[in-house]
Amino acid sequence: MTSFLQNLWYWIEVYDAPLWLVTLFVLAGMLAWLVWQQRQFSRLRRHYQTLLGDTEGRNLERVLDHHLAQVQQAVEKARQLDLLVRELQRAGQGHLQHCAIVRFNPFANTGSDQSFALALADGGGYGVVISSLHSRESTRVYAKPLAAWGSAYPLTEEEQQAIARARGGEGVSTIS
Repeated sequence: MTSFLQNLWYWIEVYDAPLWLVTLFVLAGMLAWLVWQQRQFSRLRRHYQTLLGDTEGRNLERVLDHHLAQVQQAVEKARQLDLLVRELQRAGQGHLQHCAIVRFNPFANTGSDQSFALALADGGGYGVVISSLHSRESTRVYAKPLAAWGSAYPLTEEEQQAIARARGGEGVSTIS
């Protein structure tokens, strides 16, 4: 056993400087690792304190249960709002949402565009086309029902233009 100790002591004397350098590098590495671990722990602790910042001393399980209940309420509220939006979209299809007017002069002996064709329709193209023919002697008004952007009655060119503009969403406009 003494020869082993003698050999060990001899080996340490020969490699004294490299052993100190290796030991120094190992200690420096361990110190860097310890600093990194401390930073990670501090970051985790700050995050944990942020999560529990307004818990007023309650435990984490109660806080998480409270947050989960709030999330479930928000999901239910979003579902209800989605149903309401869909219902409003369906109801909105029946409301007046497309309209256009075309003014024109059907007679050469009148002074201006006093005649018109007015198209009023819902989202499905159901509604009415109202036409007015103005002359020096009289004004006549006609109404034709619309169903799916068409009519069972013959449509004039101006009425067709008014329907096309209403359907295209160009709104109120004038064509001579």
